[in-house]
Amino acid sequence: MTTPQAVLIAGGGIGGLATAIALDRKDIEAHILERSNFAEESGAGIQLGPNATRVLRRLGVLDALEPQTFRPRAVWLFDGRTGKKLATVPLGDVAEERYGAPYVTAHRADLHEALRIVAADAPHVMLTSNATVTGIREDDGVSITGSDGMTWQGCALVGADGIWSTVRRWVAPDAIPAFTGATAFRSLTPRDSLPEPFSLPIVGLWLGPRTHLVHYPVRGGAAVNIVAVTEAGEKEEGWNNAVEQQTVLANFSRWTQTPIDLLDAAPAWRAWSLFALPAFPTWSRGRTTLLGDAAHPVLPYLAQGAGLAIEDAATLAELLQQIRAEPTQAFATYETIRRPRATRVQVVSKRLGRAYHLGDGVFSDLIRVSRNAILGLRGEEATLRGFDWLYGEPNRSG
Repeated sequence: MTTPQAVLIAGGGIGGLATAIALDRKDIEAHILERSNFAEESGAGIQLGPNATRVLRRLGVLDALEPQTFRPRAVWLFDGRTGKKLATVPLGDVAEERYGAPYVTAHRADLHEALRIVAADAPHVMLTSNATVTGIREDDGVSITGSDGMTWQGCALVGADGIWSTVRRWVAPDAIPAFTGATAFRSLTPRDSLPEPFSLPIVGLWLGPRTHLVHYPVRGGAAVNIVAVTEAGEKEEGWNNAVEQQTVLANFSRWTQTPIDLLDAAPAWRAWSLFALPAFPTWSRGRTTLLGDAAHPVLPYLAQGAGLAIEDAATLAELLQQIRAEPTQAFATYETIRRPRATRVQVVSKRLGRAYHLGDGVFSDLIRVSRNAILGLRGEEATLRGFDWLYGEPNRSG
């Protein structure tokens, strides 16, 4: 039974579960309302930088996830047109020593399950499945109405319900996601069936005209997650839309054969359209605030969507512990701390997407050659140092 002192959380995905666990660690009651049965259906891999694993370790989640993770030794960058290796970003022990936490890859479902298990064992967390939020009302606290007529009360509400957030419609009704014109395709294949470089313990990043390709081991190294992104496709909501292999391959006709062989080897493909959300004035309204993709969805070119949500969770819990009696003040401080970082990640991610996709036309080909030359001149340590702002300890609230 929810108590009026509990923080209600709409959404039981990565951000919502991380928030509940972070609140529990501060001895704050949390009640997650999840519209599904807490099943993760996206089927996607996920990269977790040291900024995310550092928080997961503090929350006691990294140990639960560890058996299903993989620790890549490096990111290797390739030119998709020629197959030439362009640069190396060291990870593994080098990154862990530099940032105090590992860089890991995992299946998204494995991360979600680890979070769910830890949340279910947390004494101050309550999980309610099949609860779709349809109404929000505030007075001395927050009251939520579900589609079945059930109501839940709490001292505050956190909208962690993704880019198509219902809670955001209450906070900022004019903030509507817009289709970027790009589509991401994903697949999963056994690692032992693949040749090098796809079987190597690395994250492979292939850059091409209006397209790029990423692959990395997941499931403890047993499988390889493949993500192909193209600046084309149909506008569709959802993460799990089936797509024919030829639809994927058609976007890579100008690529060298090696990455094409990987696309050919993938047994099945799913697609999701990439949406962006224009900045809106505030993430909060009274005792309600937003977190993760509900507040600041980020394009996947920097692999930081989940990382930002996990960071949000830790900051929000810390502030609510400090200012228990006044969540509106905590929410205002939370946004002051988190919005600049989220905005920077969004801007850098968008800029990287443009850099990845150079080479469509004579002028772009010239820029692509320049990009490749610059990447080749940078040393490995200098390349990793360029991520200090992202993977290092971010500003926290105290």
